[in-house]
Amino acid sequence: MRKNEQEIKFLEGPRSRWDEFSMAFEVLLEFIRGFRAMHFIGPCVTVFGSARFKEDNPYYIECRKLSAEIAKVGFTIMTGGGPGIMEAANRGAKDVGGRSVGCNIELPFEQSGNPYLDKWVDFKYFFVRKVLLVKYSYAFVICPGGFGTLDEFFESSTLIQTGKIKKFPIVIFNTEYHKHVMEHIDKMIEVGTISPEDKNMFLVTDSIPEAVEYIRKNTIKPFGLKYKPQGVFGERS
Repeated sequence: MRKNEQEIKFLEGPRSRWDEFSMAFEVLLEFIRGFRAMHFIGPCVTVFGSARFKEDNPYYIECRKLSAEIAKVGFTIMTGGGPGIMEAANRGAKDVGGRSVGCNIELPFEQSGNPYLDKWVDFKYFFVRKVLLVKYSYAFVICPGGFGTLDEFFESSTLIQTGKIKKFPIVIFNTEYHKHVMEHIDKMIEVGTISPEDKNMFLVTDSIPEAVEYIRKNTIKPFGLKYKPQGVFGERS
């Protein structure tokens, strides 16, 4: 059975208890493999965005510049590990000698690891990958993207809103691209499905210096970022 078919079968509904146990054990092993691989990567900023942009696209070019400046602060740049905006972010980190990691999802189309990664882990299950992209990050950057990018933005926002993670800064980069998303957020405030103060969770900007300063101000001192892990299980940085 192909990997994506196995996941589809799991999500179709109840199966035998043995099948459910086997699935749970497989997910556990995938989590453990991710934890071991990412334990020494240092504090990260995760950059989300579309896999479909080429290197001559303005969104790609600006994301590469932004990620380079974030890496200069000392953050590891983390992405979904694929092409497009993800590649641009990882490439920007490498441009300035920064660290670059990826959590790559195994898909039957579109996604493959980009060549600008110092370290990466391949995941079969989206939900495992999404946990890892959040777990090691102190800030999130939302660049132009599709369904997956918006999913990651709203999930991160929900986790912060509900207190499931700390108030890590979120930067929404490119005001023109995201203007309709912002209009919808204003609509949600208008009808009362979210609170007006929920807009304080993120910065919408086109300015690279403003984005970097926002991340710096809301991470380094507030979270006391002094990270020097000790190895005990044979993992390597």
